[in-house]
Amino acid sequence: MRDFAIHVTHRPGELGRLANVLAKASVNIKSVAGVNFGTTGVVRIIADDVEAARNALTQANIRFEENEIVSVLLENSAGELANVADKLSNAGINLQAVYLTGIDGNLVELALIPDDVKKAKKVLE
Repeated sequence: MRDFAIHVTHRPGELGRLANVLAKASVNIKSVAGVNFGTTGVVRIIADDVEAARNALTQANIRFEENEIVSVLLENSAGELANVADKLSNAGINLQAVYLTGIDGNLVELALIPDDVKKAKKVLE
């Protein structure tokens, strides 16, 4: 699984612009997260069709970074995220992003974007 990090200007309509570009290419957004810093922001998207999303963003001249995701399934209880964060930190792995991708009963699925995917997968086995 991969995510797209898209830098945007913090103004009305930016999320809609991105969503419309992907919708016109029949790309479904499985998960989205966004945050702004002053006048700029970052929108992170997980698409159901990576190739179609990549092509749509490229054709629309929307700059993006593409990253491999490490998906983790945790119990929905206190300390679970701390445990994962500590394992990664102790292994010297930095996270570029983390966001929720699903909830099923007492389980929570997170998308982690580490600076070292291979190492993160090994640490979290």
